[in-house]
Amino acid sequence: MNPSTPVDSPHFVDTHGQMPPMWPRRAIFFANLLGLFFGNEAQTRELSKEVGELDSYSARLIPILDLLFEGPDNVLVVERQPDQALCDYLSNDLRLSLPRICVLLHEEYVRLGRLLAESPESPLSDLLDADHPLASIEVDATETWADGYVTDAVLPQIAGRLGCRTISSTRASQDGNNKGLLHRFLVSQGLPTVATEFADGPDDVRACAERLRDQGFASAVVRSQIGASGVGMMKLADLGALDSLPAVPAYFFHEGPCLVQGWLSPGMMGITNILSPSTQLFLDEDHVYAFDMTEQILSEHNIHEGNESPPPYLDRLPNLRDETIRQAKVVGRWLHETGYRGTASIDWLVVEREGKSEPDVYVCEINARVTGATYPSLLAKYFRPSGAWLLRNLRLAQPVTSAVLLRTLEERGHLFHLKGRAGVLPLNFNFGRDGLVHKGQFICIGADSQECHRFLSQAEADLPGGWIADRD
Repeated sequence: MNPSTPVDSPHFVDTHGQMPPMWPRRAIFFANLLGLFFGNEAQTRELSKEVGELDSYSARLIPILDLLFEGPDNVLVVERQPDQALCDYLSNDLRLSLPRICVLLHEEYVRLGRLLAESPESPLSDLLDADHPLASIEVDATETWADGYVTDAVLPQIAGRLGCRTISSTRASQDGNNKGLLHRFLVSQGLPTVATEFADGPDDVRACAERLRDQGFASAVVRSQIGASGVGMMKLADLGALDSLPAVPAYFFHEGPCLVQGWLSPGMMGITNILSPSTQLFLDEDHVYAFDMTEQILSEHNIHEGNESPPPYLDRLPNLRDETIRQAKVVGRWLHETGYRGTASIDWLVVEREGKSEPDVYVCEINARVTGATYPSLLAKYFRPSGAWLLRNLRLAQPVTSAVLLRTLEERGHLFHLKGRAGVLPLNFNFGRDGLVHKGQFICIGADSQECHRFLSQAEADLPGGWIADRD
């Protein structure tokens, strides 16, 4: 059965924090973050500008690819050769199986897609340098599948020349990430939604903002139908000054009308608190698994900076998890019916109001891909299923080599090891042009949230000058 073929009624399984069974197959995974926007070149350029050291983000897949796919001999296609010191730690110290690595720059990926479209009969080896590792990959068409952060227009072309299939079609991947389609589905099912208007183009945003102002909103947010990491999202801070609203870039409308939504914040409409949990999903041919719940750590501009599991407020709101699972069953079915398969997350907006014992719970968006919470969740569930974890994106005050960073954490007794199954696990390093680690993604794993936060504080004190939180 083709994994992108929809089934009538996928089985929804709440694993209660245990990792579900993943793909029993081999994969060639293209970890190309610049493919996230399905050919929206202006939005892609904005992502490159906003997120520093982008080419080394793809190495985050190294420790988890063989957890997602049983293999054997999985291949990870990245944009930069990974750091050997970190790979040695993951392989030798943590005994993780690591995939075979193939380097393909985004520019080469785009160029290859263009050549494949222009030369539909040419074998892949004719379009690549003779010594390129991608040309030498051997594929069993019945056992090997191609996948990526998203399935854009290029990935199926490469998969076809390799002689394998993609796990999701381009349409399924695009629809699964489409906020406009999701919103319309939520409305059709009678699920709670934030006040939303659709703007057909930049000139229509003011009229949408005016209608939201008349409903009592002081601010609004414009969201493109496809977006990630804050790219494709713009806040309209003052709806009382409609003549001075910022211009919305044309690339926001690449997929069609934008969503213009009322901005909810404490102090308005009886709101006392806003929470941002996320439910981690895995979809196979006939199941939707919910396997972890986290709290998203967001900047003041609502940009993702990390995650924590379990959310620190679940004891205070004992019915919240049940409500998110109730809604996840409905939207998980929708995601499955798009044909999307793989890991995903449902981001929630939880609104506490004065005089109400239970919060309002809204689906904010679905990210149908490996997300910033997928990596820590899989690794933490693998190493310590019943424990807690905390992921932070951290920029070092004083860049260092990867070897020095690992050695420092080791000497201070804070580096994660199998024996204690607690500590700081460096997931990935982001390098500057000087070859030093400027930023990284760090997972703190422990028995409970308090231990995780203690490890984070200790590790900060370990490094000269400490670090500051940064965006994903």
